[in-house]
Amino acid sequence: MEKFVPNLKRQYKESVSAQLLKEFGYTSKMQIPALEKIVVSVGVGEAIVNKKLLDSAVKELEQITGQHVVKTKARKSIANFKLREGMEIGAMVTLRGDNMWYFLERLISIALPRVKDFRGVKPNAFDGRGNYSLGISEQIVFPEIDFDKIERVSGLNIAIVTTAKTDEEGYALLKHLGMPFAK
Repeated sequence: MEKFVPNLKRQYKESVSAQLLKEFGYTSKMQIPALEKIVVSVGVGEAIVNKKLLDSAVKELEQITGQHVVKTKARKSIANFKLREGMEIGAMVTLRGDNMWYFLERLISIALPRVKDFRGVKPNAFDGRGNYSLGISEQIVFPEIDFDKIERVSGLNIAIVTTAKTDEEGYALLKHLGMPFAK
């Protein structure tokens, strides 16, 4: 029995890698940029006062990604925010393999078009090494989230890590995969 391959991964292998090979003139297929991982995180500053908000954020992140979520802790104490070192104030999940491809496909084709007044994602959010960071202000753009059952509307941070060496290579990779960059 043949294993199912995600559509975006199939598209990358069949056409995107060939386009990048021709566009940048690589001498080896190993030089072609690829997706390495996607890190989805959420910060819940109000979890200092209300632990229930962090638990609901973890549950929603698990629904969105389909993978177990890790709670993140504060690295250092900040007296003005009544924050102590080691307090749980966020959650994150790292997606690799097929889960990464499924998530990226849902992000590009379903979630981003549902963002209110969407005109494309910023093309200048690269870090200098070909990795892209994206912020979504509402988790309700994902269809897995039931709008009636959420505790509060919160944002997500999405970091797309690639093997690209430069921002131009990372931009070209994501553009060919269908990321809707603003003009």
